[in-house]
Amino acid sequence: MLPLGELDKQPMLIGLVSIAIISHSLHENREKTLLNKHKPWIETSYHGVITENMDTVMLDPPLVALDKDAPVPYAGEICAFKIHGQEAPFEAEVLNRTSGVGVLRARGPIDCEQQKEYTFIIQAYDCGASPTGANWKKSHKAVVHIQVDDVNEFSPVFREPLYRATVTEGKIYDSILQVEAWDQDCSPQYSQICNYEIVTQDTPFAIDRNGNIRNTERLSYDKQQHYKIMVTAYDCGQKRAMESVPVHIDVKPVCKPGWQGWNKRMDYEPGTGSKQLFPKMHLETCDGPLSSVRAMVELQTSHIGKGCDRETYSEKSLQKLCGAASGSTDLLPAPSVSTNWTASLLTDSGRDSDLIFRFDGRQAANIPEWVVPQNLTDQFTIATWMKHGPSPGLRAEKETLLCNSDKTEMNRHHYSLYVHNCRLVFLLRRDFIQLDSFRPAEFHWRLEQICDKEWHYYVINVEFPSVTLFVDGVTYEPYLVTDDWPIHPSEIDVQLTVGACWQGGEVTTPRFTQYFRGSLSGLTIRPGKIATQKVISCLQACKEGLDISSLESLGKGIKFHFNPAQSVLVMEADDLESINTAMTKVSYINSRQFPTPGLRKLHITTTVQCFGEDTCISIPDIKAMVMVLPPSEPRITIAGVERLVWPAAQLRAPFGVALFKDIHIISTVTKTDATLTRRPGVLELMHNLDYCDVLVIGEELNPEWESLEIHHSSLLGKHLDATNSTSGISIYGVDSMVHYEQAIRQVRYHNWKPGGLSERRFRLSCSELNGRYTSNEFNLEVRDLHSSEAVEHVNHMAIQSQYMRPVHHPLVVHTVNSDHISGTPPAATVVIVMCIAALVVIVVLGIYRIHTTHQDGSKEDEEGRKDPEMDWDDSNLNITVNPMEVSMCITGKDWQIETLEEDEDEEDDELADLSSAESEDNTDTVAHTNMHTPSQKQDSHADIDLCIHTYTYIHKTLAFNALSHLQKPEFIA
Repeated sequence: MLPLGELDKQPMLIGLVSIAIISHSLHENREKTLLNKHKPWIETSYHGVITENMDTVMLDPPLVALDKDAPVPYAGEICAFKIHGQEAPFEAEVLNRTSGVGVLRARGPIDCEQQKEYTFIIQAYDCGASPTGANWKKSHKAVVHIQVDDVNEFSPVFREPLYRATVTEGKIYDSILQVEAWDQDCSPQYSQICNYEIVTQDTPFAIDRNGNIRNTERLSYDKQQHYKIMVTAYDCGQKRAMESVPVHIDVKPVCKPGWQGWNKRMDYEPGTGSKQLFPKMHLETCDGPLSSVRAMVELQTSHIGKGCDRETYSEKSLQKLCGAASGSTDLLPAPSVSTNWTASLLTDSGRDSDLIFRFDGRQAANIPEWVVPQNLTDQFTIATWMKHGPSPGLRAEKETLLCNSDKTEMNRHHYSLYVHNCRLVFLLRRDFIQLDSFRPAEFHWRLEQICDKEWHYYVINVEFPSVTLFVDGVTYEPYLVTDDWPIHPSEIDVQLTVGACWQGGEVTTPRFTQYFRGSLSGLTIRPGKIATQKVISCLQACKEGLDISSLESLGKGIKFHFNPAQSVLVMEADDLESINTAMTKVSYINSRQFPTPGLRKLHITTTVQCFGEDTCISIPDIKAMVMVLPPSEPRITIAGVERLVWPAAQLRAPFGVALFKDIHIISTVTKTDATLTRRPGVLELMHNLDYCDVLVIGEELNPEWESLEIHHSSLLGKHLDATNSTSGISIYGVDSMVHYEQAIRQVRYHNWKPGGLSERRFRLSCSELNGRYTSNEFNLEVRDLHSSEAVEHVNHMAIQSQYMRPVHHPLVVHTVNSDHISGTPPAATVVIVMCIAALVVIVVLGIYRIHTTHQDGSKEDEEGRKDPEMDWDDSNLNITVNPMEVSMCITGKDWQIETLEEDEDEEDDELADLSSAESEDNTDTVAHTNMHTPSQKQDSHADIDLCIHTYTYIHKTLAFNALSHLQKPEFIA
């Protein structure tokens, strides 16, 4: 070959060389092409299986490519497998180029739940004719079908979160309901549910492989009305559901007409107003045709007090509260010292403080002569509560409630009220002097209420010759009136009795007869006036009853009616929907602030009328109850000053002293906080009182020189009355605690002889609801000032009042020359007379001032202002005494007594100065003088001491009048 440098010099040679090179290359290519003669060969189709979440595909047949050019290098070797289809998540890899063995792998995770099968095209490629891969050849296209094998990775899941079904009692069901679960796995083996199972033990149900639930025994509505069972599922790979499903099965009774959806007991909390009794109640008629429905709801409260929850105030308080005329006589009051005729009678103490007397045919009471109304005219009223049942025996005897008969000799009945064979009879025999002809004498009423063993309120209004009976506010005229002759006048005393009739004559031994069997309460007689319908309705009105809430929502398709006591409600409707709506509105209400706790029975009767028939569907009666919960009981507290010391002048004053000037009455209840803290709290409660008693502790008052009084003006404008005796004062009537406070503050004590009074004690107590709630017993001690001073002198101590500021009146005695001490007895006598005259003038002026201020302050006491006897000018409490009044006591020049005007800076020592001034004897006085002869000192000292003590008494009287102006309740000398 030539060097390259020489080629440029020989162009001819270059052309020849180029042609030779090209010829050589074409020759080599032709030889290689002749070496790679054949295409690779593979199967026409492949079937593969891959397990999800794995990457290797198991092919059948295996992936192998053959080339007939083997063993020629490159031409007989397999370099690649190519998959056609971008969506196929697989790739092929040549494991051995010589043998042509390959493998099929997944490019990523394979999820059977997303795609179960894959189909794509694959081709094999040889390595060509040279290392560069030139002139490679590819096989024909083969179809690859791959199936994804499932893994049991999912648990069964139920299609519903809860299954419900209703069955009728007494039936066996092949299938009550079917539950269904499913599985997200893709294969039939793991996605199918092969089994269901009831997890709950001991249930009368079974389930099959398809999820059908059936009952294994007859179900009873009375035994169990609701079942709750738990069911689970298994797939065919025996994988269990992660969560079981609840199945609720309700058992309904065999369709029986009646009310459904009501509770047997409803709780009522006091003070909550009206509460619905049956908010979800509805009537089931089993699709029977009906033309009308009538329902009667009855509230049964015969066991509560006098037939229902009424106010339990005393009879007098109730009559005043209802506006009844005054002057009634209570024949069955509470037993006490002054009303002891009811002490032997049987009382029912378990009726929420209702005063109920029970007569069993052996008890009766004689009414004292001073209690019996003596002025019965042609107009009067007899009223009582009575509970009575059928009389025993075929021919029942008369049972006397009230009888006025001869006390001795004869056995005439002047007037009486009795029951005979379930008839109420009122007997009224007029005196012969009034009329000597036949007149109406017996009035008969035949009523079911007389023997129904329930409480009823009876009022007999007499307007002779007309007599009217009211029972629970309803008027009844007598069905029979018999006439009789008037009674001949006689001098025989009469006896009024309750519970039987007194037989004083025609028998060997006077005794009771015609005993009453039943219960009575509030038996009263009011002469001269008759009760009005309004008062009668008020006295017998219940505080509890039935009610209808939202009357406007009832619509026009409902008719309803209450009885007067609102214990019975009758409703009528033409369709089922109207009666159901009306029944949900029926409510219970109790307007008492402190209702009687306990059960109230409810009774519902229903009548259904069908078209053309009287009664086509029988509806069972319903018996339910209302439980009235106990109210928060109030605690009534009386607070005030417990010890008073008064000067004798105040106790002797015409109006005495106010005992309870600073008294306060409050009522509190303990409430539990409804929040999370649950801590109790005390709340002040406003309610009424019905009586307050001021009792004398120890010996009763001596009416000759003691009195306990309350002025009538203190009760004006209030619903209060008062009774007075030597044992105390009783203020009664239903009124607010504020009015009771105002009245009690006007109770005054008067003692004309306070000198013999060491102490007098009183006890105050108040009541709500006739003693159901009582206050604490507030004790008050009253002392005379002089007796208190004596105690202080004995103990050598003076106690300063904590409720008042002392007022000082210092009395300064100056010592002078002894030459001026001498005086004559006549002059001393004149001085003493002048001192006494000055004392009398001052006392008269003081009494006149007290009397004037008491009249001016009577109205102010009603407003809680100052005591009348203490109404002094409060512009300045300084008391200035004219020195001349004192100097008149001295006849010589050596003695001079001066009074200084009160200095406010020295007020702390005033009472002690007064006390010490009174206790000084002659020796103490002489200590301030010069020495003289014994006779001179004795005469002079006697005169001067008498004058000083007289002046001291005057000065102390003025001081105490000034002190009383402060209106403080306790005075301690």
